[in-house]
Amino acid sequence: MHGMKKKYPKEFLNVLNSVEAKRPRTVIQHILRHGHVTSQELKDLYGYNHPPRAVRDVREQGIPIETCRIEGTDGRKIAAYKLGNPGEVKNTLAKTAGRTVLSKALKKALINAYGSKCFVYFETMDERALQVDHRVPYEIGGEQDERDIKMFMLLSPSANRAKSWTCEHCENWIRKEPSFCVKCFWAHPEEYEHIAGKQQRVISIVFTGDEVKDYQRLIEISGMKEAQNIIKNLIHGFLGK
Repeated sequence: MHGMKKKYPKEFLNVLNSVEAKRPRTVIQHILRHGHVTSQELKDLYGYNHPPRAVRDVREQGIPIETCRIEGTDGRKIAAYKLGNPGEVKNTLAKTAGRTVLSKALKKALINAYGSKCFVYFETMDERALQVDHRVPYEIGGEQDERDIKMFMLLSPSANRAKSWTCEHCENWIRKEPSFCVKCFWAHPEEYEHIAGKQQRVISIVFTGDEVKDYQRLIEISGMKEAQNIIKNLIHGFLGK
């Protein structure tokens, strides 16, 4: 069930309707018609498989947008987005125009410092495929000084999608406590205390070259779920505990 549509000041509506870029305009117009848009609607209706990025596009237009949770068709709570306080509209044109240059410099600085690899999967890859991301999600920690490269990380496209999905479904997406995120695997996989609030640990194993044959054979013999148990048992046996 959609939320009630709100009436906005004419000046605010003028700003909203002035957005021409397709993705943020799509998000804005849906919210104006229905009161909010869910992450599922962004995927199912518009084909945006990365809802947080679509919402970030709106914010980068200077439009305030807030995250909330509503009950989905299956009864579970899902993320939804609604317009924020009209008084918080920002003129970010100059900032956004300069951001591309800064981001290129930031990416280069990260590669120079850490190598051309994904921070989550520790996989070395072509730098053109790597994406720069805030360690603490922008939606929670806000913008960071790009001169401080410790606040950012390099991610493969698949790691970035996995991080976005996990963060969006984390309880802290609503609470917005940066200190909580700082201790999470998705912010600091090199040293963390939890994974989205759960007492879990993960080892990312990437199979390359001839190792791919070993991986395929393992899955054929055991299946994906049992393969994980086999690896855990091997570690347990190796440690002798």
